[in-house]
Amino acid sequence: MAKTLELQFGTELGKTANLSVENPKEPIDEAVVKQSMAQIIASEIFTTSSGKFVAAKGARVIDRNVTDYELV
Repeated sequence: MAKTLELQFGTELGKTANLSVENPKEPIDEAVVKQSMAQIIASEIFTTSSGKFVAAKGARVIDRNVTDYELV
């Protein structure tokens, strides 16, 4: 079971860009996520084809389960 924290940002051109964090520390603290996203926006270190991050739109944890089946 793999978990990913996906941070969703609004960009300068009004699009959505995602930043993923593998195996986030649990439990997820919403206040820390909001503060971290604000710091990422303020630092202006990420630029996408639709511009810099300008707003925090959302965050979610994606929990992925994979079941392999042997086909004989």
